[in-house]
Formats: sequence, C-alpha cells, structure tokens
Amino acid sequence: MRAQSSATAAVPIAVPAPSQGRGFGTLQAALGVVAFSLTFPATAWGLEGFGPWSLVAVRSVLAAVIAGGCLLALRVPLPARRHWAGLAVVAAGVVLGFPMLTTLALQTSTTAHAAVVVGLLPLTTALLSSLRTGSRPSRSFWAAALAGAAAVVAFTVQQSGGALTTADLYLFGALLICAAGYTEGGRLAGAMPGWQVIGWALVLCLPLTVPVAAVALTAEPVHITAHSVTGLLWVAAGSQFLGLIVWYRGMASIGIPKASQLQLAQPLLTLFWSVFLLGEHLAWAAPVTALAVLVCIAVTQRARG
Repeated sequence: MRAQSSATAAVPIAVPAPSQGRGFGTLQAALGVVAFSLTFPATAWGLEGFGPWSLVAVRSVLAAVIAGGCLLALRVPLPARRHWAGLAVVAAGVVLGFPMLTTLALQTSTTAHAAVVVGLLPLTTALLSSLRTGSRPSRSFWAAALAGAAAVVAFTVQQSGGALTTADLYLFGALLICAAGYTEGGRLAGAMPGWQVIGWALVLCLPLTVPVAAVALTAEPVHITAHSVTGLLWVAAGSQFLGLIVWYRGMASIGIPKASQLQLAQPLLTLFWSVFLLGEHLAWAAPVTALAVLVCIAVTQRARG
C-alpha cells in the first residue's frame, strides 16, 4: 500500500492555469495576430523582387534554418511518432498551403481585398475546432457565422464585378487549409512547446522547400531591393516562425476557439498597414465589410456553446 501511495504521489497532477496565465496567453496570441497582420503587406513587398514560388520557398527555408538551429542548439529530441501526422497537417497548412495560395492571390489582388476575405479565418478555425472536439454551437452561433460568411462573399463578388476571381478562389482555399493547420497546431501545442510545433513542421518541409527554392530562383527573375529583402525577412522570421510561436502558445493557454477570435482584429490591422506602408486606396466596402465580419463573429463568442 505504501509503494502504491508513493507511485501515485509521483504522478504529476495537471493544475488549472491561473487567471494571470490566461492573461499572458491572451497577450501571446494577440502578439501573433499583430505579426500576421503584416504578412500581406510584407508579401507585397517581397513580390517586388521575387517570383511567387521563389518567395514562398525561400521564406520557408529561411524559417526552417532558424527553427532547426534552435532545435539543434537546445538538443530537442524528435517528437513522438503519434505527433508526426499532426505536424504534417501543420506543415501543409501554415508552412506550404497558406503562404503559397495567398502569395498567388496577391499577384492580382490588393492586400486590403485579401485581408477582408481572410477575415473569415477566425470563424473557420473556430468551426473546425468545434468539429474536432465534438462541441455543438447554438443556433445563434450558426446564424452569426452564416451572416459573416455572406458579408465576405458579397464583398468579394462586388469587388470582382459580379463573379469570383481566381485570386478569390486562392484565398478561400487558403482559409480552409490554414484553419486546419491552426487547429492541429493548437492541439499539438498542448503536448509540446509551441515553438517546437512550428519548428518541426518547418524542418519537415525542408526536403521539399530546398529543391523548389533552388529551381524557382533560377526560373523566376530576382530583383534585390530594400522592400523585397525586408518583406522576405519578415515573412520568414516574423510571420512564419516568431509569430506562430506566440500564436500556438496562446492557443494552448486559452483554447483554440477563444484565441482564434483575436484574429478578428487582423483584417482591420492589415487594412491600416496597406494604406500606411503600401499607399493603397481603400474602397468604402472594405472597412465596412471588415467591421460587419467583426460584429458577426463577436456574436458567435457570446452565443451559448
């Protein structure tokens, strides 16, 4: 009996996070949102000097070098085999899929337009998370969700003259694949540090991103400018690595649905950056739609369930 009691006492007991820990988690997720809000303007700058395939591949390689160096320096062991499938989803979603699809979209779309469409990402992430955890949102949740989706679809159709463009299709595809990566990454961040989640996902992609970068840099024209280099460095170090570190830590701390809703501020922040950094002119429908989506998804957070 004594041996059994000692063994039981040796088992660590999970203690609920205090409110201060949750507040710090919210701050970390918010910092991730700020980093992500600069992704589209930085991508637009990067496209001034690099082709789309070069930009995406090189940013992933640079981010993987940073992440891999950290993993080696700290002698982090390989993840457990049960985590590799989840890491593959993170890699496909946030390392490869979302950057590639949004970069292709930004070749013909303004950052303001793309920011509003991607304003559905918080809702998409929350919905995928609910499906994965088996929760049942209330009718008011679904009503607000559909209203927000309708606002975004109406905006994209109005801006494209009555039909969805190829850029819009890229952006909607990016929404789905990124939401899957966020959901799986947030789940994995409960089992390992958030920086290791994105770090291993980046390293996992190296066998693909290195040869693609080598081929793309020779096939696409490269014009080195201050803007293009700054944009590349930010999307590699800021958006692809540092931003995702605090984002996944925040998701693990306060929960995926709650953290995802902090991204409601991302379209509005990106609209600000598009004017301040890129000198874009905002159509009246862009900020109106962004605010409408903000209201709709805020309702989903107040809804029961």
